[in-house]
Amino acid sequence: MKLNTLILASLVAAAPLVAHADPLSGFDVAEDLSRFVYADAPIFDDGMPAYGNAFITQGYIYPAGTLDGGVEGTLANGDPAFPDLVIGEWTCDGYFVADGMRTATGAMVITRQVYRFNNGDLLISHGPELADPGVSVTRAVTGGTGDYAEAPSEIEQVMLGMSDGYGVRLQIELVDAAGAS
Repeated sequence: MKLNTLILASLVAAAPLVAHADPLSGFDVAEDLSRFVYADAPIFDDGMPAYGNAFITQGYIYPAGTLDGGVEGTLANGDPAFPDLVIGEWTCDGYFVADGMRTATGAMVITRQVYRFNNGDLLISHGPELADPGVSVTRAVTGGTGDYAEAPSEIEQVMLGMSDGYGVRLQIELVDAAGAS
């Protein structure tokens, strides 16, 4: 018994420790329009999504500030503009609301967003996304793993703008219990 205990203790001591960093307090997202797909209906006469249209899209997660100043995060072919800076993949699904793709202000879509970081951690949020560039909207954090298992209950999202093909550029900030980011 003593030998087994010593062997177990030595194995535990020799096992590598898993290092976890603190979750990021913020990050940027750039949509890859080559992966934006919406339903056949309902659509407007010009083919753009109308109220109730379902969609899914994906993009790249960058460190906070990467997309400041109107910088595009994807190339025309869908590749990341800064491949060495990509820290994860963003997946978003949801439904168009208001006046669909023609919404000029306020909530344009209601979505679920999954932020999958390169280290395997996940953060998931639900809520509205606004058509208004530069305006912050609060979204609920509905789950997380790894460094995000104890994430705050809210994030603040700001749309920095849209590319020529309607791809969004977003800034995300985690909000702590006191409301600070």
